[in-house]
Amino acid sequence: MPAYIAAAIADPARPEADTKRDADRKPGQSLAFAEVKPGQRVVDFLPGGGYFTRLFSAAVGPTGVVYAVAPPARRGAAPDAPSPAAPVIAIAADAHYPNVVVLVERARQFAIPGTVDLVWTSRNYHDLHNVPDLNVVDFDKAVLNALKPGGFFIVLDHAAEAGSGFRDTNTLHRIDAEAVKQEVVSAGFVFEGSSGILANKDDPHKAEVWDPSVKDHTDQFILKFRKPAK
Repeated sequence: MPAYIAAAIADPARPEADTKRDADRKPGQSLAFAEVKPGQRVVDFLPGGGYFTRLFSAAVGPTGVVYAVAPPARRGAAPDAPSPAAPVIAIAADAHYPNVVVLVERARQFAIPGTVDLVWTSRNYHDLHNVPDLNVVDFDKAVLNALKPGGFFIVLDHAAEAGSGFRDTNTLHRIDAEAVKQEVVSAGFVFEGSSGILANKDDPHKAEVWDPSVKDHTDQFILKFRKPAK
């Protein structure tokens, strides 16, 4: 992998909770597949605890920017419920990550200041199909508009049974890779390729992703889409 990605992984500021997950998540190969480079403007969409946000911050360096796009609190949530954006707000407040900018917005309102080189989402695309009143193709088109010509959209997610389409998005929290491919391409993207570095042929695709039998070891895919140059 490129030296700047290796350095991002070796960054001593990363919390132990993140580094313990590296063996399963293969961040070096994942970022290399996404063609992350210094100086880029990167979107980490639905960043969760910020595992990839920290890595992107170090990899793009001081001349790059990382937009961590997190959702607002759910409607009806208790006033004292933790904000989904809290983990990345804390990262952005850390002087070690000065290039991280947090945007709190719903998927239907996805918008980025200017244009970016890469939009990345990890283990989240399936949940877009569970958002009420969200047309996922419209979301994909918003991602397309946010990207520079030639920019990449990376979708990493838990694999569902081949041919199952969107059937398992709200039950097993899995999605069929081919269905994702067709959906994103329909928004105007070009399919650039896939990576099997997170594949697990022993996953029967029958269990929910948090089931102890597969937790942290689900069969996963990474798909790369490109915005056409013209």
